[in-house]
Amino acid sequence: MIKNAILSEAEYCPTAHWDERPEKTSVSLLVVHNISLPPNQFGGDYIKYFFTGCLDPKLHPYFASIYQMRVSAHCLIKRDGHILQFVPFNKRAWHAGVSSFQGVNKCNDFSIGIELEGADHIPYTQEQYQSLGIATKQLMQIYPAITLGRIVGHNDIAPGRKTDPGIAFDWSRFRQMI
Repeated sequence: MIKNAILSEAEYCPTAHWDERPEKTSVSLLVVHNISLPPNQFGGDYIKYFFTGCLDPKLHPYFASIYQMRVSAHCLIKRDGHILQFVPFNKRAWHAGVSSFQGVNKCNDFSIGIELEGADHIPYTQEQYQSLGIATKQLMQIYPAITLGRIVGHNDIAPGRKTDPGIAFDWSRFRQMI
């Protein structure tokens, strides 16, 4: 259940990487992403540290190139289905970057971003699909403008720049759950 713009099922990990949505902007899009840190490796708290601005660049060579980036998502769903929430849904997370949906730019303004711990070519877990399905159904109740046609991948709003959630994401399976 969602209370005060936070999923009750989620572990809340507040970050400073967010800001207010523009006035009179309603949430009408859900964007599914993937992330793994280091790339193609799972487990640990590196993603949490990254989204909260606490990633130590000395822990892995790859981190030196990203640790100063100020990015976030509303939620991260780990491989075991555990949900971490970084930004309240009524606030603007910084997940979409340069993006456009149906001719409207700056998707962060009107979207919710959910990251799956994963990689484009590695299958997601049953637990991730279950958690994503539950969260999506709740979000669709709270934000009725989010319809099946307004649930997209990062690749759909940033084509040529982003590929996630990738070929391993089973859109049919996910849509049947919701």
